Amino acid sequence: MPTTVYTPLSLPNGSTLQNRIAKAAMEENMASSGHLPGADIFKLYQTWSQGGLGLIITGNVMVDRRAMTGPGGIALEAETSLEPFKQWARTAQQEGSHIWMQINHPGRQVYAAMGGQVLSPSDIALNMGKHSKLFGKPTAMTQAEIQDLIQRFTTTASRAIEAGFNGVQVHAAHGYLLSQFLSPLTNKREDQWGGVLENRARLLVEIIKSLKANLPSTAAVSVKLNSADFQRGGFDAADALAVLKMLEPLGIDLVELSGGSYESPAMQGRAADGRTLAREAYFLEFAKAIAKESKIPIMTTGGITRLAIAQQVLHEGVDMVGMARALAFSPSLAKDWKHSAEARPNLPNVNWKNKTMGALATMAITKRQLQRMGKGKKPKTKLSPLFSLIADQIRLKKLTKIYRNRYSIRDS
Repeated sequence: MPTTVYTPLSLPNGSTLQNRIAKAAMEENMASSGHLPGADIFKLYQTWSQGGLGLIITGNVMVDRRAMTGPGGIALEAETSLEPFKQWARTAQQEGSHIWMQINHPGRQVYAAMGGQVLSPSDIALNMGKHSKLFGKPTAMTQAEIQDLIQRFTTTASRAIEAGFNGVQVHAAHGYLLSQFLSPLTNKREDQWGGVLENRARLLVEIIKSLKANLPSTAAVSVKLNSADFQRGGFDAADALAVLKMLEPLGIDLVELSGGSYESPAMQGRAADGRTLAREAYFLEFAKAIAKESKIPIMTTGGITRLAIAQQVLHEGVDMVGMARALAFSPSLAKDWKHSAEARPNLPNVNWKNKTMGALATMAITKRQLQRMGKGKKPKTKLSPLFSLIADQIRLKKLTKIYRNRYSIRDS
């Protein structure tokens, strides 16, 4: 029988996903007090579980509360209470979905208003043109900080499995810290963590080795990796394949291929190096080529909204179809396709001249949908980009003040 989106997928760790449709991670900023999941998160993930997904990957969970991608984020550390995380896992698994916790450190992609740590392999700040000052100036990590980071990823992963999550996904894409180590544009180190690709990938490899040594064999271990940075001179498809070859002997269960960063938001269909991405399934060509060479199951995410495109992804040899924004607007899309092959979400298209502000408005509209579902409401298809952006900025400003007060962060 030909593979369809409803064909189960058996993973190397022995677990089986009920179908090939995954909810990929999205920035939520919906944590309760203390960076914990609460009622809104539970309701949101219950909605996705009821949508018939094979796999649900959480929005990124920070391994260090001193370095957050944004206010209202969730963090899981050594001393964090596990009870809300246990409820989060149970809620998402109600309809047979597996849930993996995406674990992450933002590195230099920390908003200056947040304060806290801004780390990177090298002290190279984000280049966002006139918006560069929105982000903190990073400092190059010491050997001790690198070793601490490996332990933090291991601790967060171990506690996620203890809380009942089926697995974890290590975020090494989208310009976050592990992606910064992989990219020659941001990693200018001259020690064992920089230089040739084998050295730039060393941190990711060491984290995976530590996870495999400390987690039960039944726990899924996944990696989110850029197919390319989409910046001239950056991490490219050949690098991605080489990193996959380094990961193959380690027993990885799935690699999700995406692309881009804050500087080049290819995950929203925009590349900074002039390359034109496909209108749908942005990274399929990369994923298809890599899947042919990789023994690790491959998932691709980015711009997939239609069943025909999802089926094309599988037909090209990719194992799993990831969707993010589509499931913010149509959380039951996996079930809807069973009744109508033409079902698709009505996604807003923000074509502002200022691409950075347009990307922020797109994210703001998406987050409003997540917030609505967290309150038990249905997504709303027609929302003003400008109003959504302003409302999101006001909300984030309030959350940022709470964060800074909590950790007594003062302006320097």
